[in-house]
Amino acid sequence: MRSKDVKEITREELAQAFNEALKSEDTAKVAQAFADMAENIQQEVLERAKDAAAVEQMDAAALAARGLRQITSEEKRYYEAVITAMKSNSPKQALANLDVTMPKTIIEDVFDSLKAEHKLLSVIDFNNTTFVTEWILNKNGKQKAVWGEITKKIEEELSGEFEKLDMVMFSLTAFMPVAKSMLDLGATWLDSYVRQVLQDALYVGLEEGIVCGTGVKMPIGMMKDLNASRTDGAPYPDKTAVKVTAFTPEVYGGLIGKMAVSRNNRPRAVGEVIMVVNPVDYWQKVMPATTIQRPDGTYANNVLPYPTEVIQSEEVPNGKAVLGIAKQYFCGIGTGKDGVIEYDDSYKFLERERVYAGHLYGNGRPKDNNSFLVLDISELQPAAYLIYTAAAGAAVSAAAYTAEGVAAHTGESETVEKTQWTEDELNALTIPQIEGLAAYMKYTVEGSNKAEKIASFLAAQTAAGRN
Repeated sequence: MRSKDVKEITREELAQAFNEALKSEDTAKVAQAFADMAENIQQEVLERAKDAAAVEQMDAAALAARGLRQITSEEKRYYEAVITAMKSNSPKQALANLDVTMPKTIIEDVFDSLKAEHKLLSVIDFNNTTFVTEWILNKNGKQKAVWGEITKKIEEELSGEFEKLDMVMFSLTAFMPVAKSMLDLGATWLDSYVRQVLQDALYVGLEEGIVCGTGVKMPIGMMKDLNASRTDGAPYPDKTAVKVTAFTPEVYGGLIGKMAVSRNNRPRAVGEVIMVVNPVDYWQKVMPATTIQRPDGTYANNVLPYPTEVIQSEEVPNGKAVLGIAKQYFCGIGTGKDGVIEYDDSYKFLERERVYAGHLYGNGRPKDNNSFLVLDISELQPAAYLIYTAAAGAAVSAAAYTAEGVAAHTGESETVEKTQWTEDELNALTIPQIEGLAAYMKYTVEGSNKAEKIASFLAAQTAAGRN
């Protein structure tokens, strides 16, 4: 049996190959890459089943330990009908004539797993739209109540506040090779296989669409400009990136202020926001710019002027980041009313195995153009303790130096970096502030009272050659 680490690496590599195939827009490559990924999942399921007792004898904990779940009577009835159809001499016709459809609970479980394992999908407005063909979106969030009689003019105004989103506009096909040995395992194991294939298909396909989808055969991504001029059928262009070199309160507040206006220019409250960034840029740009040292010498990460959840995504281009209101991105995906699995003979992937296809339908887009900003972080600077002076060369208030690096300032100010302190300046600080400043300067201070700590600080400063 392969080790878990080897399995995870292989699965990640296959998912990456599928993602690259999607970007190539070569239908045959996409289908083959997905079949390879699904076949790997099938082999994992078969391996787990080798040493397992009959699933009927397992409790919920034992099933969960093997990546299984207790299926409902409706789900069992569905899978048993599917297995019978797949074993028949004419699976295509047998599946087409099934008198049962895939229960919504199967897709609901897939959605729950996706939200639990993938942060981006858990924070957006992500909906299971199984059996739904249209979704109504409120363009402007809150809608004012109308006093008086409902006139034709008011009806026109109200109807303009909503728009329909076609939930079957885009399709995502999940290919599933199914061996006879898989069918022999029964409904519970087949359920595990189907759910894992659908879960991988949804995540790999959806992340690209949510972040940078062009709107052509896929959702419209957070990075796209909904108001840009374009011809019908053409991809949506990227928004113009806002250059950011530091996440100061003034800069960050200005960015969020742009999102505090709805599409009809009404002000709106902005709760917690998200920042989506490429993993490489996170470690090389965002992490250094949002990490500060505490007074005790430890570090705090992802420190920003406003509550922000930082999410890493490979779909964000290098040098860019997306800042936005997560719940202002709508994404819905589900199955059609006739179920999800059918026989597929359009591609010959694997000999001696029948291949089936699961069809998922959906759509996604930002609810308005102001909810997401694209940032240019190519020259983002690391966080630093800064002080502000009333004028160039003027004396600096010692109260400006706090352990958290927050500086109060007034008047026409300029930013300078201070490297030495006088005894009077240190006397104006509290003991915790002195200790925090010493930790930042990498000084070791000793003493049981303030005077001793100041003397120790000044001695360390002299030894460092800063006098």
